[in-house]
Amino acid sequence: MALRFALMIDPLAADETTPDLSTTFTAVDPAAPALTVGELSTQRGDGIFESIGVVGGHPQEVEAHLERLVHSARLCDLPEPNVAQWRAAVAVAASECGDGEGVVKLILSRGVEHGPTPTAWATAATAGDFTDARTQGIRVVTLDRGYAIDAPARAPWLLLGAKTLSYAVNMAALREAHRRDADDAVFLSSDGFVLEAPTASLILQRGDTFVTPAPNGGILHGTTQLSLFEHLASRGFETAYETIPVDDLRRADAAWLVSSVRLAAPIRQLDGVALDVDAAFTASLNDYLLSPRD
Repeated sequence: MALRFALMIDPLAADETTPDLSTTFTAVDPAAPALTVGELSTQRGDGIFESIGVVGGHPQEVEAHLERLVHSARLCDLPEPNVAQWRAAVAVAASECGDGEGVVKLILSRGVEHGPTPTAWATAATAGDFTDARTQGIRVVTLDRGYAIDAPARAPWLLLGAKTLSYAVNMAALREAHRRDADDAVFLSSDGFVLEAPTASLILQRGDTFVTPAPNGGILHGTTQLSLFEHLASRGFETAYETIPVDDLRRADAAWLVSSVRLAAPIRQLDGVALDVDAAFTASLNDYLLSPRD
């Protein structure tokens, strides 16, 4: 049976302490109504979130996810999360996942319109089966994201470096990829540079060097990409952040989309053109990503 678990969080101020953080959580029926009419997360997508992979009950890269949650809150002018409280919420939700793979989601909303406090909750669920994507690879198309590489610096109010709940464009991009007989997409800037996927980071290989787009283009800094770069460096490979023209992606020796739940999915086709897939090397990456990581 697929797991579903939900935990409402009474958000503490960043510097607030309490002897028992469990008193700030309330487990709720995930099938029952829990949000108030006027909630800005549902009305306007006005909030932030994180998705944390769980393997055998162990939540992966929790601190990196919490750091990004705090960063997103700062960019969105939301109250700074109390990291100790959110860490405890992750532990409670992850403990419900049991064996196998799961996912814990953290959501912080601006709350009810004109209300005094934000709304916060965590969920746990069984992860999907991504065996085929990890082993057989995925077909990807490139899509214009509609702004130049320097747009985030010129227009920080676009919140391009925050993980917000406003994912309608990301989901539309995935639907467009499916219409083009592909599994996923890679966004390009309007001036021809590679950015990221709708729900994943991009890593490409050039010889013994692994490269990902520099985060100065409004790219969400991926926790899985960061972890894989540490792993690759420990194996003696070079890693780099670069501003990558789309032609460099097309000439890459190999490429992957990486994320917290699907993990490393090799790109086997880009805009209808086949790319090489090293199945054994990809398997070694996913073996690492499936190991306990803190």
